[in-house]
Amino acid sequence: MGSRELTHGRTIVARLPYGADLLEAVLDVATRHGVEAGALSAVGALQRARLSFYVQSPAAEGGRGYRPLVIERPTEIAALSGTISHREGQRMVHAHTCLADETGQTIGGHLDAGCIVFACEVVLTELMGATLDRAYDDQTGLYLWKELEEEDGVGRGT
Repeated sequence: MGSRELTHGRTIVARLPYGADLLEAVLDVATRHGVEAGALSAVGALQRARLSFYVQSPAAEGGRGYRPLVIERPTEIAALSGTISHREGQRMVHAHTCLADETGQTIGGHLDAGCIVFACEVVLTELMGATLDRAYDDQTGLYLWKELEEEDGVGRGT
């Protein structure tokens, strides 16, 4: 396990445009404000959603991988959290969400391209003190943060 204490930089708030792709719009906010590493949260509503669920077992039919969850109706964003980091030198958003329909039923998963904004407010907190780069992890089949260097003395800031 690697861990490192980071400090908070700026807090950026944004109202995403109606009809935008949620992931693209969040990435655009991070890029315009020069956020290289960050934590994000959001509330709002989607016109339609594209999520996925990661099948962990290599023995599962089709093997490991993301399975799509397509929601072709309006939903509320009951919760959304994620990170801004880098993969192969490119800034990326990794987020998960829980969505609720008009009956209160919920569905959640990995946020994919194709989530169309009805209304969305985002809070993006810049993280300072380390680069958060992703690399392929053989054990899980996922792109995870590379091992972070351990600090000398837990609890010290950077």
